[in-house]
Amino acid sequence: MIQSVYHVDAFADEVFKGNPAVVCPLDKWLDDDTMQKIAAENNVSETAFFVKESDGYRIRWFAPKSEVDLCGHATLASAFVLFNYLGEKREQIDFTYNQGVLSVRKADNEALTLILDARMPTPDSEYMTLFNATIGEEPIQVLRGLDYILIYENEEIIRNIKPRFDALKSIDLRGICITARGDEKDFVYRFFAPKLGINEDFITGSACKSLVPFWSKVLGKNELKSTQLSPRGSDITCSLLEDEDKVAITGHAVLYMKGEIYLP
Repeated sequence: MIQSVYHVDAFADEVFKGNPAVVCPLDKWLDDDTMQKIAAENNVSETAFFVKESDGYRIRWFAPKSEVDLCGHATLASAFVLFNYLGEKREQIDFTYNQGVLSVRKADNEALTLILDARMPTPDSEYMTLFNATIGEEPIQVLRGLDYILIYENEEIIRNIKPRFDALKSIDLRGICITARGDEKDFVYRFFAPKLGINEDFITGSACKSLVPFWSKVLGKNELKSTQLSPRGSDITCSLLEDEDKVAITGHAVLYMKGEIYLP
């Protein structure tokens, strides 16, 4: 069996930036074990698989070690492939997944806008002792959303944190997001998911479903500029769509490589 694949740098305006994702368009689902092996072989933070349905697409995401519940940048990458290489003519693509629907719309200047359900994080101190010991800096506050969100006083702290990744594998959620007000941006953040085989993610769009409503409330504004402070991180424009209780994040994507994989 020959399977087409697209290696895309998402939330980037040129290759070698943003977050790489491998996109695998399928005619029908492969078995879970095969998809996991493909993701491990690709060894990027996420490999996205999707199958066309009547009104859109069904999508799943696999990190190198396990399937994940949600991935923003690989969804953006999937829409980029559909719009630019697979003949999708609509202005918006809807992707269904186990927890609902994600949408990607065409934006200005060939950018794409990913629409996520907003989720305001809530206080949770269960892992405070672990975070203090493994992150190395005591947060002002620990919140629980899709991931744990640790609030710090300033951008310099976020830049300088050096976690002990092995010790963070024991948490019950997907990952840990550390964040603070930015010096030039509204907020900055970093994201760690060692239990998924990703010590530090480059661009984590899905984290914005909780970061945007939190910082929107703190700063009193719905239009926000952010930066993920990773080696390949880039600026992300995001907004809280109050009437829809949604978060919108906008960025570009570029194709790094197109190829074929050969399956038994």
